[in-house]
Amino acid sequence: MQGSLFAARPMRTSWRLTSAESTLRIAKGRIVSPGTVSAMQGQDLSTVRVGVLGCGNVGASVVSIIQADADSIAAKTGIKLVVTKVAVRNLSADRAVALPDGVLTRDAHAVANGSDVDIVVETIGGIEPARQITLAALKSGKPVVTANKELVANCGAELFEAATAAGVDLHFEAAVGGGIPIMRALRKSLVGERINKILGIVNGTTNFILTKMTEEGAGYADVLAEAQALGFAEADPTADVEGHDAGAKAAIMATIAFGQSVVPGDVFQEGISQVSASDIEAARRLEHVIKLLAIVERTDDEVAVRVHPAMVPITHPLAAVRDSFNAVFVEGEAVGELMFYGRGAGGFPTASAMIGDLLSAISNLKRSTASPFGTLEAAKMRPIDQTSSAFYLKLEVQDRPGVLAAVSSVFGKHGVSIRSMEQHGAGDSASLVLIIHRALESDVQATLRELRELESVQSVGSVMRVIGD
Repeated sequence: MQGSLFAARPMRTSWRLTSAESTLRIAKGRIVSPGTVSAMQGQDLSTVRVGVLGCGNVGASVVSIIQADADSIAAKTGIKLVVTKVAVRNLSADRAVALPDGVLTRDAHAVANGSDVDIVVETIGGIEPARQITLAALKSGKPVVTANKELVANCGAELFEAATAAGVDLHFEAAVGGGIPIMRALRKSLVGERINKILGIVNGTTNFILTKMTEEGAGYADVLAEAQALGFAEADPTADVEGHDAGAKAAIMATIAFGQSVVPGDVFQEGISQVSASDIEAARRLEHVIKLLAIVERTDDEVAVRVHPAMVPITHPLAAVRDSFNAVFVEGEAVGELMFYGRGAGGFPTASAMIGDLLSAISNLKRSTASPFGTLEAAKMRPIDQTSSAFYLKLEVQDRPGVLAAVSSVFGKHGVSIRSMEQHGAGDSASLVLIIHRALESDVQATLRELRELESVQSVGSVMRVIGD
């Protein structure tokens, strides 16, 4: 796998106990950071000291799990987790967890560089200062566990290089699927598998909205308001409903699956704000449901990554994923089809994934090893207009002789084949609903441009891609 993300890197071998002055990482079963040997005297040598960046919903959930389950985790793993530092902006704010005196700090670098922290959990979100603090922690020899999709999607290559150079782990399971172990599967279980395609419902907000629209017949605006009232959607829902959140997650999945550096700017993104109740009903008639999908696929030596609403056959496993649940469907060359399903967001599901990453990183550190990243290849991106898909189209037309022939001729001119066509209504309010066979995006867009110029076509309404056909 020359050039792969997972290409082996020589591990540093200077972690052996030589003298009290050595820059040790491991001694007598106790995990330590460089320069902290003298501080170990008289301490429980099975204890691992955890520093947490941020104490919001996810950060507080991580701390809560450690506080509640430290003994059971120790019984299972031999690792006793203790939170020794939590960096926050406001020391006096109300928090969901109680912390001992001296644990809270405003100084995030006290977590990244502190001698009383062995491993760092990053939950502050955003790119800066999360990037600087994460790099500082890695360079100081501390493994980092993060749920920060924006950081990993945009700065992954830099972070992977820093982790590999330091010989420590960077884990980010919770950045993509919340509690769903898709990153671990791609990085470990499927590392030898040639992945051809990934289809994912990776945004719980949009899946909640589309489920409500499908099952209750409600309009988009009404369901969005309900999602905001229930806390499923932010006051500004743009990142979710316009596909930006899913786009960042798609970039991470593509990077890991294919070993090529894909960033959110490489991802075609189209949201659900234009999905109407009539689209939902049309999908129902066609025995499909509408889902916002993150699609990652490899064709020859190119990678195509996109996020958009799509009609999914009701027989496809992703069609049954309801409400705020997420699912990722993987197609591999040898393994065939796999699906990972579960809670894709929420404090405790996300924290659960982070605890798993935490223990994995600690286990590696105890063995003087890590899960290294190789040098990422430059991504060879296939633009959206060179991808292909089946399509659903709705045209508003005048109901008069020759209209069907004129419409059909435009499709034929561009080599786009119509699979089925239905007419609804009559007179000036007639509409045509068409399903077209798989076609190149550029040919479909050329067809749509010419249809808009036909005198008999009043408007091109809904246009939606169809998967599984």
